Amino acid sequence: MKKINVLVSTFFGFGYLTKIPGTVSSAVTTIFIYLAYEILGYTDLKFSIIFFILLFFYSLYAVKNSESEFENKDPRQIVIDEVLGQSMPLILLLYLNQTNQINIPIEIYYILSFLFFRFFDILKPFPVSYFDKKFKNYFGIIMDDIMAGLYSIIIIYLISLKF
Repeated sequence: MKKINVLVSTFFGFGYLTKIPGTVSSAVTTIFIYLAYEILGYTDLKFSIIFFILLFFYSLYAVKNSESEFENKDPRQIVIDEVLGQSMPLILLLYLNQTNQINIPIEIYYILSFLFFRFFDILKPFPVSYFDKKFKNYFGIIMDDIMAGLYSIIIIYLISLKF
């Protein structure tokens, strides 16, 4: 079971990339969800939300279980947190698209979602920084990216109102 948890925690090995594994994992998540929603036409919002929630709770367990496989308390190899945080504004895009609140090309929203999430994940404004500094464990690893995803949701939603 530990091998499966490490596999999930590293997003099927993307966390082992030597350069910018978090950014690559966020980009892969964005591309995957874009392909699913926009190219393949997958539009089940309820399933997307339920899958996200299940992945969130499983990731807490998987990261906690696989932390000992790595050298430090916030190993760069663990990138499932980036997948979760990046998914949040992308699920919002599905909702905005279904409710006709997309007024600029959808691809721009995907790019902005990626850029905003990475911005907040790297800059770590409060409360992102709170979770990053206060909880040096599986909970902090995941929750700082959830907070960055929440900031991204807010910005993307405000952009959808403005245009």
